Amino acid sequence: MGFLFILSWISLAIQITFMTLSIVAGLYYLAELAEEYSTPARRFILFMISFTIFVYILLIFFEDFPWTMMSCGLAAQAFHFCIMTNFPFIQLLSVSFIGSLAMLVINHVLAFQYFTSVYVPFTQVLAYFTVCLWMVPFALFVSLSANDNVLPTTISTNERRLGSSNPDVVSNYFSRNKKLGLLSFFNYIKETLLPGRSKKSF
Repeated sequence: MGFLFILSWISLAIQITFMTLSIVAGLYYLAELAEEYSTPARRFILFMISFTIFVYILLIFFEDFPWTMMSCGLAAQAFHFCIMTNFPFIQLLSVSFIGSLAMLVINHVLAFQYFTSVYVPFTQVLAYFTVCLWMVPFALFVSLSANDNVLPTTISTNERRLGSSNPDVVSNYFSRNKKLGLLSFFNYIKETLLPGRSKKSF
């Protein structure tokens, strides 16, 4: 029985490894889709925000959740709408992005306080967290790399003020732009950990 116990821990480690690799592969694929099809991704995220607001309205009418929890949830969706006005350009230091992060933390604190004080079945708690708290922030997190390959059309005011020596807007953009998205992170990990294949020259 002792050997079977050790074997069970080894199999659990293998299962966790495969689950982690599957999640990473899925995130990589979703980030590629969001980067390749930014306009449909924007429409889909706006639909998810609208659906979440609709769910909050139904919860207000049919459930006895605290008003602070519901109002903070609706405020988070308002911040998400503000983020989507400039999509695929997401500014990480904008008021809307920082506000959405703050509301994400506040909503989690309020939800944990409520669900630890009132008994609710685990499936219903998971449904609330998935639909109301995690769905839209996860979609925004995956689509952070959507603006990596969007070409600029004008030179920024800082470059005009500094008198940029490079008249080519596109070359100047690619030489100065630092990509910080999820897809760029996965590409960096892939290039670091996996050996590169040599290209055949014909």
